[in-house]
Amino acid sequence: MRDEEMIAPEFGTGIAADMLHWYDRNARDLPWRIPPGDAQVPDPYRVWLSEVMLQQTTVAAVKDYFHRFTARWPTVADLAAAEDGAVMGEWAGLGYYARARNLLKCARVVAQEHNGQFPDSYDGLLTLPGIGPYTAAAISAIAFDRPETVLDGNVERVMARFHDIHTPLPAAKPMLHDCATKQTPQHRPGDYAQAVMDLGATICTPKSPACGICPLREPCAARLAGTASELPKKIPKMPKPTRRGIIYLARRSDGAWLLERRPDKGLLGGMLGWPGSDWGEVAVEAPPLNADWVTLPAEVRHTFTHFHLILTVRYAQVANETTPNQGAFVAVADFRPSDLPTVMRKAFDLWHGA
Repeated sequence: MRDEEMIAPEFGTGIAADMLHWYDRNARDLPWRIPPGDAQVPDPYRVWLSEVMLQQTTVAAVKDYFHRFTARWPTVADLAAAEDGAVMGEWAGLGYYARARNLLKCARVVAQEHNGQFPDSYDGLLTLPGIGPYTAAAISAIAFDRPETVLDGNVERVMARFHDIHTPLPAAKPMLHDCATKQTPQHRPGDYAQAVMDLGATICTPKSPACGICPLREPCAARLAGTASELPKKIPKMPKPTRRGIIYLARRSDGAWLLERRPDKGLLGGMLGWPGSDWGEVAVEAPPLNADWVTLPAEVRHTFTHFHLILTVRYAQVANETTPNQGAFVAVADFRPSDLPTVMRKAFDLWHGA
């Protein structure tokens, strides 16, 4: 089938039943998930936390963070009462730090304005900080079993292949959303949403889909057309530009490190980091204090969503009475490299290995 054709109605017949039957036997064991058939009711807090963490991040990367967060802050009220720095520190390394700031904002709104209870509808969830259409649909379906359309990358891939849709992403998103809406059942919509996501993650994978064991193999239009491995199509990405900067690692004689907390807005917002220059086409000197700076022999290289970053790292040992122009010294007992975002921790690792 091609994009200009109508989606054949028979392709929607029995899909939900087949998916739920497959899910009941093959559901992934995830720490935030209630297994199919379990009498427990999903905890909206855990569903919300997992969905925020999983945005643009893999399940494998999220599991340990989820365990640490829920052990330290087992309820939304606990998270709402947490210190900003503690939450940002636990988030360090997970990336996309605006999510952590919105996580706190959302937790505090739920605790203060909703008596610690998440709204149980799509529209109600959309009013919360940091919750957009996808997250609202996912929480509404998984936590409250409402028949909302959940469309993440895995579901987009399943729908594109099942209906043999060749319009490239992102232009195909409305069409894929419409397809997903038509398939969403009234019965067990939360399990169905997780079933399609699991199918995309484990069988209908980006490369080499395992069509032979797929529960949708018979009616799948792309399998019949031999185009499954080509879909979904995407518009080629433009090359990322490269930016440069300089960061400064200053350590006092007593072991304290010079750190600064970055502004809430912008990249790495609210995170601890080393003082340094702005990032641009050319690295510009911006030392936070006068010292005999030594340039480390290697550079930090890191890739963000929209650009590559190369940082020159300078190090200096300074006296205890030194007063910096920016940032503040953190006692060695209070300094944890794990609290640093990945790009800043790379600089520390370079110094440590020098």
